[in-house]
Amino acid sequence: MKLITTLIGITGLSFATLAMAQEQQTASPAPEEKPSTTVEQATTPAPETTAAAKAPEQTPAQQKEKPAAPAAIQKRPGAAKAPSSPAPAPSKNTSVEATLKDNENKWEASYAAHNTAVAESLVASDFTGVYWDGRVMGKSGIISEIKKDKDTYKSAVNEKLAVHSYGPGVAVVVGTAREKGTGKDGKPFDRTFRFTDTWVKRGGQWQCVASQVMKVRG
Repeated sequence: MKLITTLIGITGLSFATLAMAQEQQTASPAPEEKPSTTVEQATTPAPETTAAAKAPEQTPAQQKEKPAAPAAIQKRPGAAKAPSSPAPAPSKNTSVEATLKDNENKWEASYAAHNTAVAESLVASDFTGVYWDGRVMGKSGIISEIKKDKDTYKSAVNEKLAVHSYGPGVAVVVGTAREKGTGKDGKPFDRTFRFTDTWVKRGGQWQCVASQVMKVRG
C-alpha cells in the first residue's frame, strides 16, 4: 500500500513539474528574429566575378608592341606604289633669254664704239626696220647710220629688257636704250629710245629680222 502511494506521489510531482515548465515556456517572450541578409548577399559581387572583370596585366614586351593598323588602312599585298611626279624638264627659255639680252647689249654698245661688225653679224640680210624718225630701212641702212654717226658717247646701255618666246626659234625683245654723250655740235645729249626687235634662229644663230624704234626722250 505504501508503495502504491509513493508511486502516485511521484507521478503527481512529475505532472506538476511538467506543467510548470510549460507555463514558463509560454510566458517567455519569443526570440527576436534577425533581418534576413539574403538580399545583401545577392547584391554583393562574388570574388570570382570581380577578379574576372579586371584586365590582365601586360608584360613590358606586350606594352611596347604596337597594335596592328585597321584593316581599312592597311596596304593590300602587292599593291603598286603611287607613281611619283616626274621632275620638270629644264626650261629652254632661260638660255634663249640670256642669249638675246646679250645680243641686244652688244648691238647697243656697238653704236657707242661705231663698230659695224656687230650689226653685220646679228642683223639678218632680209631685215626690215622702222627708224625712230619714221624711216624704213634694211640691213644696209642700219650699217650706214652707224658709219655716219659723229656723236661721242659716254654710255649706251639697254634698260628693262623683256624677252617673249613664240616657239623654238622665234622671240621678241622689248626694251629701252639710253644714250649719253656729246653731239657733233658740242652739245650734250641724254636720249632714250623704246624698241621692239623680232629674232629668228637660223642655222643655230639668232638674227634680228625686224625692228621698231621710237624716241621717248632727248
